Amino acid sequence: MRRLLRRGLRVLAVAIVAVAAGVLVPRPMLPAPQAAGTGEGPRRTVLLLSNPIHTDIALPADPDIRARFAALAADGLPIGDPAVRWLVVGWGGRSFYVETPTWADLKPLPVLRAFTLDRSVMHVAVAGDIPLSHPAVTALALDAAGFEALLDHVEASFVAPDGRFRLVAPGYGAHDRFYEAHGWFNALAGCNVWTAAALRAAGIRTGAWTPLPVFLGWSLALHG
Repeated sequence: MRRLLRRGLRVLAVAIVAVAAGVLVPRPMLPAPQAAGTGEGPRRTVLLLSNPIHTDIALPADPDIRARFAALAADGLPIGDPAVRWLVVGWGGRSFYVETPTWADLKPLPVLRAFTLDRSVMHVAVAGDIPLSHPAVTALALDAAGFEALLDHVEASFVAPDGRFRLVAPGYGAHDRFYEAHGWFNALAGCNVWTAAALRAAGIRTGAWTPLPVFLGWSLALHG
């Protein structure tokens, strides 16, 4: 029993050190002299949306964004609706993401795949007004270069060899869809790690490893 306890404490200590390092160590280590997202000129606001286990990025549904993602309308997403204010995107494990619209739908197999290896999907949703004062919402201002780099990162995450996103599943309702994505999902390198990479593409420094939203939030407060 003591041996098991010691092993458990060692595992816990390693986990604590890994999490602390992931938050405290910035990526990149040194800020670029003129990183994307830090230049002068007009700023574009994107939103980081968080829940206890997942993060999404909300892009403003301005005319250029609607035009860039206009093909989504062919899959039934009302991207041209004047009431749409945000296009929300996120990356995640296919089984868990698609099969778990609410916690009540949680099943063992998607959880197992999330902690082993699963194919990935992009989740795309349209949204109306999002209150910026909500504690789960973080507004981030980007310059033109950073905003464009973020869009490029998002688009590159989709599998679209013919220029058309590949629909995987209809989504949870009328306002969202799932699309085939690049990469394999694991809980240690999951949705929040993808979100951090997208923010870094836009010129925002994050922690080196942020597997949960709270760790990404802490790292942004420290480095971003």
